[in-house]
Formats: sequence, C-alpha cells, structure tokens
Amino acid sequence: MHRHLLRTLSALLLSTASVLAHHATDQMAEIANAFLGSLNEEQKAQVVFTFQDTERLNWHFIPRERKGLRMDDMQPQQRLLATALMGSGLSHRGIMKASTIMSLEEVLYQLEGAGLEGEKLAAVRAKRNPGKYHVSIFGTPDPKGTWGWRIEGHHLSMNFTIKDGQLAVATPSFYGSNPGEVRKGPMTGLRVLHVEEEMGRSLVKSFSESQMKTALVDAIAPKEMLTAAERWVNPLKPEGISSADLTPEQQKMLDELIREYLWRLRPEIAEKAYAEIQASGPVHFAWAGEKERGQPHYYRVQGKTFLLEYDNVQNEANHVHCIWRSFDGDFGADLLGQHYKAEHPAPAAQ
Repeated sequence: MHRHLLRTLSALLLSTASVLAHHATDQMAEIANAFLGSLNEEQKAQVVFTFQDTERLNWHFIPRERKGLRMDDMQPQQRLLATALMGSGLSHRGIMKASTIMSLEEVLYQLEGAGLEGEKLAAVRAKRNPGKYHVSIFGTPDPKGTWGWRIEGHHLSMNFTIKDGQLAVATPSFYGSNPGEVRKGPMTGLRVLHVEEEMGRSLVKSFSESQMKTALVDAIAPKEMLTAAERWVNPLKPEGISSADLTPEQQKMLDELIREYLWRLRPEIAEKAYAEIQASGPVHFAWAGEKERGQPHYYRVQGKTFLLEYDNVQNEANHVHCIWRSFDGDFGADLLGQHYKAEHPAPAAQ
C-alpha cells in the first residue's frame, strides 16, 4: 500500500510539474527570440545551429575554444538577455552558482598571471576570462516547437532540449569549481560547490562499518569523473550501497543530496525531474578515496534513469567537478531520432 501511494503521489507531482514546466519553456522561447532579435547577422551566424547539428552534442567543461557567441563579444543589452536566458532555466541557487563559477576565471587569471607581463600575461587572459562563456541556440525557438539551447564555458555546461514546447531534458548539467576553495585574494574562503561536497561527506561519515564496507568502491579516488565529458553515458556498474539499505535519516540525507543537484534548475523543472527519479526505484551511493576535507575523494549516485558524479582530486583536492546525466536521453537523444524520422522518413518499399 505504501508503494502504491508513493507511485500515485509521484504521478501527481509529475503531472503538475509538467504543466508548470510548460510555462518555463514558453519563457525560454520568448527570451531566446528577444536575444536573437538583438543580434546582428554576423552574431546570429555564430549563435544559431540546426537542431540536428552535431555541435549540439559537442559539450565539454575544459577551457577550450568553442563555437557559439562569447559573452564578451556581446553588447551590454545582449549580455543581459543572454543572462535572462540562463535564468529562464535555472533557480536562484543555480544562477548564483553558475555566475560565481564564471567569476572564478578572474581568480585564476590573477593567480596564474601574477608576475607576468606582455605576451605571457595576454596568453593567461586568453585562457582565463569571465567573458569566455558561449551561447548557442539549436533550431528555432518556438513555444510549440522542438529546439534547444546551451550556455557553456570552463567548468559550466547547461544544456536544455525542448520538444513540441515541452522540456524534454536539462542534461548534461555540469558545474565545476577551480579553486574549490579560494585561498588567496579578496575572495578568500569562497567555496562555490561546498554543499555538494559536505553533503556527500556527511552521508558517508554516517555509515556504520558494514555500510561503509559496501559503499566504498575504491580506497583511491579516480583522477576524474568516470564518465568525463562523454556525449552518451550508459549506467555504470551499480556498485555501492543501495538506498534500501540506509536508515531513514540516511535516506533523507541522500535525498537532500539529489535535490541539491536538481534544484539548480527552476523549481517546476526540478520537480518534474525529481518525480521521475522518485518513481524509478532505489538508487546506489558509491564512495572512493578519503573522508576528510582536503583529501582526494569521489562519489556517485546512480538510479535507473540518472547518474550524479562528483570528484575533488586535482590541485591537492581543491578542484571540484560534478555532473548530472540522464541515461534516457541526454540532449534529448530519443527526440533526435524521432525528429530525423519525421523530417527524413525512409522511402516506401518498392
């Protein structure tokens, strides 16, 4: 009876959230069109891709050269509209984290450029630049259409896919922080992703000896997330401890950790994703590495439909990566196949 009630409540939440999320996609289309309307033809050529373009899948979180229109190549009005587009998909929490991650590029510039001049300093600025975040739109923004958008740069990748006016997926969703904790300069003490770190640590420290034996998958943390920046991900081996084997308090802690990742999105979008996860059954929590702050560590949370990965290993465990992936369709993978079928149907048999 309890399981039946849970399924019923999850279905109700999913239905309600789907209606609200539709309003979000209306706003996304409206703001995206306002942004496009502010651009000249040369800028539009950099921003707009077809929905089928493979560039839509070409995501990464390293400081590399990208396609799309850079924010520091925009006029002030255009940057504000680009920021509004970001806000159409994110919650207050998500906007705060994303904006602060962007600001860390200036911290890196100051740290890496200290004592340099001329071409060497210019090379650092070319790599570490808070304006080096790119906006791309895939397809035609339409309240009832199929399209997508991305805002991406170093340690930040937000990908939204809309089908027939409904938000299909908001993944991959990557947030990173270098430094994990700012230890020099006027922003000393800032830890952008400290909640993701401390929630994972608190949960693993709550485990009994037998629980820890199950949850610990490796005494040494991997040097990078296992899925890295792969375009498509399949479920990893369901290692670690099942949520069914946690105490009620530990289950609550795990649930709050999942919500921390999802609620970077605006609430109605997060509610829809959360209801889908709740309806999918138990999840596994796996830990690798040490438990104390400043020591290399890694964790992941995996369910039937999703994966959360977190690592803090590089730079003496002061460099955080964390991501949310969907097995059922990052980038709306199933939608792309449907779109190709609709637009390019196979020839009839002769």
